[in-house]
Amino acid sequence: MEHKIKVAAVSYLNTIPFLYGLEQDDKLLAQLDLRLEYPSICADLLKTGEVDLALIPVAEIPNINQPIIISDYCIGAVGKVNTVMLYSECPLNEIQSIALDYQSRTSAMLTKILVKNFWGIEVSFEQTSLGYIDTIKGSKAGLVIGDRAFDLNGTFPHEYDLAEEWFKFTGLPFVFACWVANKSLESSFVRQVSEALKVGLENKEKAILEWQKKENSSIDLKSYLNSDISYEFDDTKKLALNKFLSLASEID
Repeated sequence: MEHKIKVAAVSYLNTIPFLYGLEQDDKLLAQLDLRLEYPSICADLLKTGEVDLALIPVAEIPNINQPIIISDYCIGAVGKVNTVMLYSECPLNEIQSIALDYQSRTSAMLTKILVKNFWGIEVSFEQTSLGYIDTIKGSKAGLVIGDRAFDLNGTFPHEYDLAEEWFKFTGLPFVFACWVANKSLESSFVRQVSEALKVGLENKEKAILEWQKKENSSIDLKSYLNSDISYEFDDTKKLALNKFLSLASEID
């Protein structure tokens, strides 16, 4: 039996175009052992070598042995992203602690960078597990990423979009996740993957329709995937990624 390339992709709605593109290429799909997880799990799978390629939080890139970023596409944002949010009952200057989403690595680091370099507040950070959102009260704020934010937006007196805050701080877009390999992959395979991702992005409307056939949801995916998520891993995003990793290296 031919060896399959083990791949982990993020299970959030922002990967719908990527997954659609991969599913359109039967020859490519036959080469893949694909699994969907939340971001921090994708990173762990790549670090331990359980997968060969993954869409991982960029904060984990320095922790991968010989990481290789592949493809010209990422999960990014230019300004507001609406799904990486800090929620609080009080304004920034009254926050005493921040609960960091257990599903996150990049956004947790971004929170710490903004606290230190932009917001200029003194807070403690709390690691979390399932159910932590219910503890966001009083002077404890909470970082929430991914699809859960759709239900929470508009429910707290104070809400801070971290991609927007990063843009205010740096004037740059933000990169949340990249496709990273932990070994050299065949160039023909890499081209196939990149082309499939491109096909998915060029057919977002079809991808959304396919998803809506399976799910009953009121989420405005067209707006989210076209306006909030920016997928091109261009030179400006590479500059932004390097700045983020540099600032992250200064965090204790």
